[in-house]
Amino acid sequence: MRRTRMTRVLTGALLAAAALVGTAGPALADDPSASASPTGEDAAAPTEAGTAFRDATAIEQGRRATAAASTGDYLYWVFPADAGERPTVKAKLTLPESATRRGASTWQLDVYDGLRRRQACTYGMQTRTAPADAASVELSCTLLTVRAWAEPWANDPLPGSYYIRLTVLDAPEEDLGLPVRAEVEATTADAGGAHAVDGRLSAPLVQGAAARTAGAGGPADGWASGWWTDRWIWTAAGGVLAALAGVAGYCLTRGSGRPSRVPPAA
Repeated sequence: MRRTRMTRVLTGALLAAAALVGTAGPALADDPSASASPTGEDAAAPTEAGTAFRDATAIEQGRRATAAASTGDYLYWVFPADAGERPTVKAKLTLPESATRRGASTWQLDVYDGLRRRQACTYGMQTRTAPADAASVELSCTLLTVRAWAEPWANDPLPGSYYIRLTVLDAPEEDLGLPVRAEVEATTADAGGAHAVDGRLSAPLVQGAAARTAGAGGPADGWASGWWTDRWIWTAAGGVLAALAGVAGYCLTRGSGRPSRVPPAA
């Protein structure tokens, strides 16, 4: 009877702990980067690009921007990224008709943070050469997870503005000035509490065009850098499970230490 009661208590506690851990799912689903894109006039994406850091065109995460340009132009966009996010930037260039081109061209996609430090790509094709007969070329760059805080000497990505620069590195001189169409899109994935760090950046690295442009100066729901991460949920669940294991061990030890009752002889 005692063991049956103890089993029921432990089962109920384990179910409660599982429900607590399960609450981490909705928290990730409520992330602004995972929300559906708005429709109507609010969904209008930029159709031009800046020519330098100072006049970079502001874009939102998950919104594809386009621009008409000429081969040889430097194209700039800027978007916000918060702590715990892993940004990915994708670009596509629609090239001129092959009959008008003289040879292959090499294109490159670079991403800079709010201090204009070039960020390394963990994976993706950042530089690609398009043959003379190619109709388009696609590039991509996935950054490290944005950290809430880092040492001054480190080059870790921090919350704030991120600049996209797209340009041609090498092309025949006769092809410079030919029209191209560029498309860029920045998205982010939530890295979760496993990448959380202690400390907090006093202010996001938001400068220049991003600081003056509504919608791209920061996330729609504000900067979320701070003490809270879903790591707290797993920590609490681990504490509950550890306490239950202690109670179970105590009950089993106490039960096995009692002498069994011997029925009286007939």
